[in-house]
Amino acid sequence: MRVLGVDPGSRYTGYGVVELREGRLCRIASGRVEAFRAEGLPQRLLVIYQELSQVIQTHQPLACSLEKIFHSVNPQSSLILGHARGAAMLACAEAGLEVFEYSPTEIKNAIVGQGRASKGQVAAMVTILLNLQGQKLTEDEADALAAGICHAHSASLGQIKRKG
Repeated sequence: MRVLGVDPGSRYTGYGVVELREGRLCRIASGRVEAFRAEGLPQRLLVIYQELSQVIQTHQPLACSLEKIFHSVNPQSSLILGHARGAAMLACAEAGLEVFEYSPTEIKNAIVGQGRASKGQVAAMVTILLNLQGQKLTEDEADALAAGICHAHSASLGQIKRKG
């Protein structure tokens, strides 16, 4: 099972492709789309869409795990984040990927075992789970890999439940 995890943002969108092979997780690719250089929101959304489309074409994931919007104090920020999520969803939909959405709390709980874990705790567990000790991950990249791991675990659990 190969999953694309996405941590959407209008300036930086993290992505991580993980694969579950014989019960073991491995990172296939990860990085971040740096849309902040583009002039204006429409151009940033285009960059997000195009670069995620390229990641999908290159690595051929079977599903996408996307972080849901958390409710922020600033409605304008939430709206802009929603646009970035839409660009990511469009890239996935165009490629025929099923999109699964998880709240930040669900992702943290799946990775760390605690829904209020810090970003540092999530990054540390992602590093351990994917055996990436000594490698530097950006926050966006670590969060995207966490989203991918969350879905890989959820999907494999679903398969076990269906077999049982």
